[in-house]
Amino acid sequence: MENNKQPQLINPAELFNPAPYGFSHSISVESPSRMCFISGQSGGVGENHVLADDFKTQVQNALKNLQIVLQSHSMTFENIVKITLLIVDHNQEKLEIWTEEARKVWKSTLLPTSTLIPVSQLALPGMLFEIDAIALE
Repeated sequence: MENNKQPQLINPAELFNPAPYGFSHSISVESPSRMCFISGQSGGVGENHVLADDFKTQVQNALKNLQIVLQSHSMTFENIVKITLLIVDHNQEKLEIWTEEARKVWKSTLLPTSTLIPVSQLALPGMLFEIDAIALE
């Protein structure tokens, strides 16, 4: 199946501009494509899933892990249309860190749609951040 249509970014004028925060309100896809559903990636590194103590490093590592999965599907961050963020003890400082790191990997105007869920804890002790994604070819 060949897909000649690109995802269309739709940010209704009646809603706030989400671009400064590193996401889009919606993305529309008109034709069938290969989709990749990516499980939550944390900031753990290596076989033993070693976690840094600080939030920023965990975000950076989680994005590196996400990039590894994307590359295994011959995709990039530009293919991602939806992300879900899980942040332990979410606050404004952590949101600013996330936004700064997101801007580094999403360089185009086609920012993914996003849901952020503050949580009290994640699957493993010490995990502060997790991101899952849906990518579209």
